[in-house]
Amino acid sequence: MAISPVRPAGRATSTRALIVDVASEGIRLPVSHERVRAAVHRTLRAEKVQDAMISIAFVTNRRIAALNWTHLRHRGPTDVISFAFAPLGRGGALVGDVYIASAVARRNAVAHGQRIRDELLRLVVHGTLHVIGRTHPEDESRYVSPMWRRQERVLRELGVGA
Repeated sequence: MAISPVRPAGRATSTRALIVDVASEGIRLPVSHERVRAAVHRTLRAEKVQDAMISIAFVTNRRIAALNWTHLRHRGPTDVISFAFAPLGRGGALVGDVYIASAVARRNAVAHGQRIRDELLRLVVHGTLHVIGRTHPEDESRYVSPMWRRQERVLRELGVGA
């Protein structure tokens, strides 16, 4: 696991930082941890978040199904689950965890004719937006929601789907 602090330019004495941790539990991914960190950083900057600690974990179907049941009372694996925690201290950092089931992402990518790495990055951005507090409807209108439009804008900036 690598932690990547990014400090805003020109603020050597600032305590603000974007810290992103990426783990893959031994799962082989078609996208590098650096690219995942870049997607989180781009999302946070697009949302004007200057102080955050985010972890992204790529997990097995079994692990995400357990999280899905424990925290949401939904059965089976899902593609992404996000948790946002109270900021650290007054005016403190945004803190959150994003769990992504790479096997579910792979299945969804194939079903929608997408590249697997693009789908994984879409879930990274999607999960990060949820940590920030963005929401979307649960029905088909999610694909035209403000959150979805933000997500797709960030992905275009990253060159995903291009």
